[in-house]
Amino acid sequence: MEVKLDLKDAADWVYRGEGAVNLVLAYTGTSPAFIGKVMRIQKVPRSKTAKKQVEGVNGCSVLERHAQLVWRDNAELLLASNKETLEQLYIQHVMSPLLGPKHVDAGLRVLVTRAFLEYVQYNALCRRPASRVDAAEVDTHCDSVLLLSDHTVFPQGILNGEPCLAVEIKPKCGFLPDSSFIAEENAIKRRMTRFRLHQALKLHQHEISELSDYDPLDLFSGSKERMSKAIKALYVTPQNNFRVFLNGSLILGGLGGATGSTNFATEKAFEDALKCVIQADDGLRTNSFIQLVSEAVYHAGIMDRLLEAQKLDYCDIEGAIHAYYNIISQPCKACKNLDEQKVSHRYSSLHCITLDESLKIVRDYLISSTAKDCSLMICFRPKGAEVSESSHNSVYLESTKQVFEYKVYFIDLDLKPLEKLEKHYEKDKKIVSCYSQKLYGTNGVNKDVAMNSCIQY
Repeated sequence: MEVKLDLKDAADWVYRGEGAVNLVLAYTGTSPAFIGKVMRIQKVPRSKTAKKQVEGVNGCSVLERHAQLVWRDNAELLLASNKETLEQLYIQHVMSPLLGPKHVDAGLRVLVTRAFLEYVQYNALCRRPASRVDAAEVDTHCDSVLLLSDHTVFPQGILNGEPCLAVEIKPKCGFLPDSSFIAEENAIKRRMTRFRLHQALKLHQHEISELSDYDPLDLFSGSKERMSKAIKALYVTPQNNFRVFLNGSLILGGLGGATGSTNFATEKAFEDALKCVIQADDGLRTNSFIQLVSEAVYHAGIMDRLLEAQKLDYCDIEGAIHAYYNIISQPCKACKNLDEQKVSHRYSSLHCITLDESLKIVRDYLISSTAKDCSLMICFRPKGAEVSESSHNSVYLESTKQVFEYKVYFIDLDLKPLEKLEKHYEKDKKIVSCYSQKLYGTNGVNKDVAMNSCIQY
């Protein structure tokens, strides 16, 4: 798109939400080129603001030397000279073939001025969660942003005044790892999902106020009943894993941080908001909504493709970390912290493999990490009798005898930095340790008090 957004355009872009890496803004103006669009703006940790890393110049790759090795089979990525281009090419050439082009929007790069970025950062400040503000800010050194379709609406629906209901779900990891590289003391990872283990650490660190009953295995099960159970659990405790939009405006969940349980007031407001979309009596619309989302996830058949991408991580981080040290040609810090018998028995084979094998393990791990951390957007609109044909799928809601068109997209398909593997490994250890403290206490005695020991230790 041959356009450059400047200060005069900034007021039309409002805060929609954010993750760890990007800020998301939605368009509220009248330009046909941007109606039904959102933009993703890269953030930078505040600790790095003063010492901004120099990106690729004179045609050089933005990827550092070892990352270039990892992605050497993806020539397009090596040509990227800035982070924005790299992210777009990664989605287009790596994630889209895995998840299906029909469900992935790689977006378009749009040039922006520094004045534009500074204004939208200032404008979004009062709506951003305090924890996000403290951690990172808009990278005002960027010269472009990623323009994407707004998957919370049907663009033609906006123009025609039709109601659009959209759900954003973070499915998280949908399988139990069975890697032989998982240490005996971490065997709980083979029996309980990463999401449920991580809940203990989040509670301990006060990131959440209570545990969620959501189990990703339910959502990935292929069973309508279990999928409905998963959606219900996400609705009850959204945290940062579940959000609902009506005509592009948030009506359930948080904008960029964790959200507590859905209380009576929230339930009432949500029921009322659904009136214009779901034709059911008061008190019944929420259950119909949960049924609608479950039906769409089931009929779309997209969870299998996501699970396949997630399962590229066949070594677990406990194996991938050793391949990482092979690639960067440094003594393995993971082995250094283990006794010699464990290293010899379990991990020595990983340090005897070829470079190509190490690269594949790490590359697959990084792709899997993207798939484990992405979001699923499902947008609905009631299908009127006058609509006879559509390129969108449709689902029948039995409880209200309505037919809904829907579209499904994967979003937040960020490339995970190679240099973060050490942090992934340390976080994995912390998650398992906290859960073990919760379960057994410091003396190794099994406790039946769900979270007290984790909070106290």
